[in-house]
Amino acid sequence: MRSFLFLVVVLTLFTAACGKAAKPTQDSKTATEAFGIIEAIKEAYLKKESSSIEKNCTREGFRTIKSAIKPFDSAELSFSPTLVEIEGDKVMVHSSWKGRWTRGTKKIEERGAAVFVMRGRPLKVDNVLRTSPFKYPE
Repeated sequence: MRSFLFLVVVLTLFTAACGKAAKPTQDSKTATEAFGIIEAIKEAYLKKESSSIEKNCTREGFRTIKSAIKPFDSAELSFSPTLVEIEGDKVMVHSSWKGRWTRGTKKIEERGAAVFVMRGRPLKVDNVLRTSPFKYPE
């Protein structure tokens, strides 16, 4: 009987300990939001939808991205975020990227690292520092 009671207590404690899910912190929610914005801009870029890019950028951020875009027939682009820095209302997402662009018969493959600077609520891209993936094909 004692061993049965001990087993029930252990199983109850084990179940209670495993059943609690950790609540995401505000920083993790902010980072997740930032990743989603970068992904939305990437998809809009690949589909050549300027209005969707503009929706996720500040006026200056949109101007920066739009002025860098070169014509292409098709493209593939992938991001791998490596670091998120949060300083007050400014969020900086460091991301490595690689891409493949086709224009006519010319195929270009590039890789680089960019820093997406975001501000505001909801977050919007304000600038792209280092090597912008949106300036290819050159």
